Amino acid sequence: MIKKISASQLKPGMLIHDLNAGWLTHPFLSNKIKVSDNEVIEKIVRCGISEVFIDTELGLDVADGPAAELIFQDIQTGIALPEEKKNEEIMLHVPIQEELTRAREIQKQAKKTVQNLMDDVRFGRQIETEKVEHVVENMVESIFRNQDALMSLSRIRKKDEYTYYHSMSVCALMVSFARQMGFDKCLINEVGVGAMLHDIGKMKISHGILNKNDKLTTEEYEMMKGHVLIGKSILEETVGISETSILMCAEHHERIDGSGYPNNLKGDQMSVFGQMTAIVDVYDAMTSDRCYQKKMNPSEVLRKLFEWSSHHFNLDLVQRFIRCVGIYPIGTLVRLESGMLAVVIDHGETDILKPTVRVIFNTKREMLVIPYDLDLSNNGGDRVLRYEAPEQWDIDPIAYL
Repeated sequence: MIKKISASQLKPGMLIHDLNAGWLTHPFLSNKIKVSDNEVIEKIVRCGISEVFIDTELGLDVADGPAAELIFQDIQTGIALPEEKKNEEIMLHVPIQEELTRAREIQKQAKKTVQNLMDDVRFGRQIETEKVEHVVENMVESIFRNQDALMSLSRIRKKDEYTYYHSMSVCALMVSFARQMGFDKCLINEVGVGAMLHDIGKMKISHGILNKNDKLTTEEYEMMKGHVLIGKSILEETVGISETSILMCAEHHERIDGSGYPNNLKGDQMSVFGQMTAIVDVYDAMTSDRCYQKKMNPSEVLRKLFEWSSHHFNLDLVQRFIRCVGIYPIGTLVRLESGMLAVVIDHGETDILKPTVRVIFNTKREMLVIPYDLDLSNNGGDRVLRYEAPEQWDIDPIAYL
């Protein structure tokens, strides 16, 4: 079980599942470490880390640490999630299996377009705005038909192509987020373009810094931060780019408490588009394998976003984003308490911790089973324990949607 405890409760023999801090704020190579001795604890305290998450199955326990599931219940029951805004356009819906075929072609087209536009920027050529808009329009149409198809495919990516896939994934997530917010289609398209181009300034940053496996030095980190102003300048000089898209690029590393960069904006000094992009950028980055850090499960990242909404992010927007993607996104592989593996096929309508799943594998017998659907909100005998890595079981969850 994953528990949240105070750093003062740490003791040798515990396994820290998550240091609950940014990778630049501590000296460890990973956020997941074994507490081998008191020196490790002293380092954690000196870094200013006040709370961590421990794994009681892999290390020692502490009696009074709240389970991570209780934190998710706080998200769900402690605060009423905003109702999804709907209109007739948004209600258009086709089955996910029908949309997946089209979504694969759209994703393939998007990747090629992103690669070309990044090469254009890298070599000083003008961005062809019309091509970006065309791809974004196709993504918007796909998400309006069924948002889960493209978003499920967006989670499948290669680590060595992170920059390309990050741009496409942030675009899909932002379009879905904007749709959930009730924006009109014209504005959603502008949001999609801004999301696709939010990191375009990185094409002017050294490849060695972008793909460095170790922590960046202070000097390298300052150079990396420069990508925001570089990207903003590029978009301001590009014909046909909206102010919405420029704001998303300029503000995606700002934080509402003024701790972000490049301008230390606070609260309403940030546009709603910048605030939304900041949330989505962090979510996608942390749920992706990067050269310097392994990915986290979506539910863990949502928990962090919820906690950070006390200072870094707008609480209402974080709540809306949680409703948009769900604690257990469609197409993810999960382990049930019964020992069965299942693919999430629908969000829980009344309980976001209890989705509808398609059961496909028996871990006790180590065998596939004839797939069957299970609504966990109507079944008190089973529940989701955790995410599972599909590659460890040689399972393609998308094939079961």
